[in-house]
Amino acid sequence: MKDILFICTHNSARSQMAEGLVNALYPDKFRAFSAGTEKSTVKPFAVEALKRMGIDISHHRSKSIEEFKGKLFDIVVTVCDNARETCPFFPGKRVIHRSFTDPSNAEGTDEEKLNAFIKVRDEIRYWFEKDILETETGPGVQD
Repeated sequence: MKDILFICTHNSARSQMAEGLVNALYPDKFRAFSAGTEKSTVKPFAVEALKRMGIDISHHRSKSIEEFKGKLFDIVVTVCDNARETCPFFPGKRVIHRSFTDPSNAEGTDEEKLNAFIKVRDEIRYWFEKDILETETGPGVQD
């Protein structure tokens, strides 16, 4: 079991969705956490985007990286450029940066905004499965 920390600026969307996806889809391989360089609130559209996959993150709360100081992670991932630039060095056996578009900036109807979150959710899942899951557990072992 590998511990992975996803870091974003506000811990409100991308890092929350990554945490929820990994914990729901790969509980036997990874234990995921998320945090932000600034604490905020979890975006309702992030909750809904995962709910559409049958994953419940309604109980999640925004957390500061301060909560995880002193903990060593197997993998630390910054999922936005701002977090990469403002986050103090966070130790991990493997440190990765992969920026995803912030769906919180989407404009339009609620349906269009939700679709922006779903698009980023799917991008995170695809990236995780191709770049992390295969690297950390070997090809052909996806569920």
